[in-house]
Amino acid sequence: MNILVINCGSSSLKYQLIDMDKNEVKAKGIVERIGINGSQIKYERTGMDKQVFSKPINNHKEALKEMLGLLTDQELGAIKSLKEIDAVGHRVVHGGEKFSGSVIIDDEVIKALNDNIDLAPLHNPPNIMGIMACKELMPDIPMVGVFDTAFHQTMPPEAFIYGIPYEFYEKYKIRRYGFHGTSHKYVTLRAAELLGKSVDEVNLITCHLGNGSSITAVKNGKSVDTSMGFTPLEGLIMGTRSGSIDPSIIAYLMDKESLATSEVMDILNKKSGVLGISGLSSDFRDIENAALVDSNKRAQVALKAFTYGVKKYIGSYIAALGTVDAIIFTAGVGENSNIVREMVLEGLEPLGIILNKEANKIKGKEKEITTPESKVKVFIIPTNEELMIARETELLVGRD
Repeated sequence: MNILVINCGSSSLKYQLIDMDKNEVKAKGIVERIGINGSQIKYERTGMDKQVFSKPINNHKEALKEMLGLLTDQELGAIKSLKEIDAVGHRVVHGGEKFSGSVIIDDEVIKALNDNIDLAPLHNPPNIMGIMACKELMPDIPMVGVFDTAFHQTMPPEAFIYGIPYEFYEKYKIRRYGFHGTSHKYVTLRAAELLGKSVDEVNLITCHLGNGSSITAVKNGKSVDTSMGFTPLEGLIMGTRSGSIDPSIIAYLMDKESLATSEVMDILNKKSGVLGISGLSSDFRDIENAALVDSNKRAQVALKAFTYGVKKYIGSYIAALGTVDAIIFTAGVGENSNIVREMVLEGLEPLGIILNKEANKIKGKEKEITTPESKVKVFIIPTNEELMIARETELLVGRD
């Protein structure tokens, strides 16, 4: 069974064609700068060199046409025709309270996605554009929506409600939703396998650490709390996002700097985080190098502020869960930075977490990095959101 996984951004389209029978990627790539000068199509068929093509791509429909043309190309293609694609799985950022799981996309689902645009104005419109373009180009192929927010719909009210008048929740659905749900779910399932337990028996703290970062408390296999909130801006300090701040700062900056709301939000989303603190970069590799090699003071503060925030969430989630089987590090920083992992776990020995520093000297590979004496295990588990989307799609569409 071949499943095409699509992730549409405002000016990009990431894709993977996955053979579910062999559990392998047949082809993958990205279309970048859609509707912008300098559009590029990157395509890589497994076993062949990566191909890069530059040509104008005006919209997501054109991007899909180009991508599908490459997948079925006589020389470069991974399949002979579109008939070999059994289903399409779409990453959708925000499902609101409407969706607590993945769904087969029909007219009712598309209406609900449009109704949720106010909750994710930057993300849901391109997700919808990708879905509509796919339906037009592949009308007979079933499609599934997999939501970033769905995994967190098991949070209880005391975890998702904000301390504002309840009427705003009732009228506008202002609450904590959480994101990166597909990643948190993938590593939760994998951690259960590594622990030799049923997924509904495991208590975990999953740390998705990258340019965007979030931490989730998982009780009996289900999300019961998470660091991101109404939008992906809440929670940890990130690459360019501020994370949680005193809300009064927004009004204060607007007054002092004569800024519009949109300008302040642009600062908090795109000019803050470790970039804003360090003044150097949003890339954690640059921050680590500047902090540890160049002894740059602001980079050191940025790195310590980030890891301190992760440590605090882990501590609070241990309190919330009571018992924890394992802590999981995943995503770009979590999988690859032994420095970040060591800084986060340092000092947590009284909580039963004892790091094996030698085992921790590893990048991008699945591994336990705690000592045999550690009461709480710590794993590196590389995330695979595309495979998770494909599995969800296969589950709903089924096989002939």
